[in-house]
Amino acid sequence: MVKYESEHLDRTFAALADPTRRRMLEQLSRGGLCVTDLAKPHEMSLPAVSKHLGVLEKAGLIERERNGRVHALRLQAAPMKEAQAWIESYRRYWEESFDRLDEYLNQLKKNDEKHDRNE
Repeated sequence: MVKYESEHLDRTFAALADPTRRRMLEQLSRGGLCVTDLAKPHEMSLPAVSKHLGVLEKAGLIERERNGRVHALRLQAAPMKEAQAWIESYRRYWEESFDRLDEYLNQLKKNDEKHDRNE
């Protein structure tokens, strides 16, 4: 199984755990936005929005570019790709385990059928 730096994954999953931050990432997936435009659909204060943005920045999920008083935000895909790869490695593990269980159960069924015919 592939090893990942857990600190990065911890920050990524902690940031994704909040629905407001997931909605912000969804907004940014359609293109870059300034902080005030990103904040408009959310019914919360700008300091609260800034706190969410700080978590997303710390996780590396967004990048901020300052141009005077305007702060432009863009989505950064690398942490999401790392999280996806981590999830994918576990999905493969469980699929292989279920395949082995399926083979084992099929073998038991064949053995039972063979045993029933011999009785």
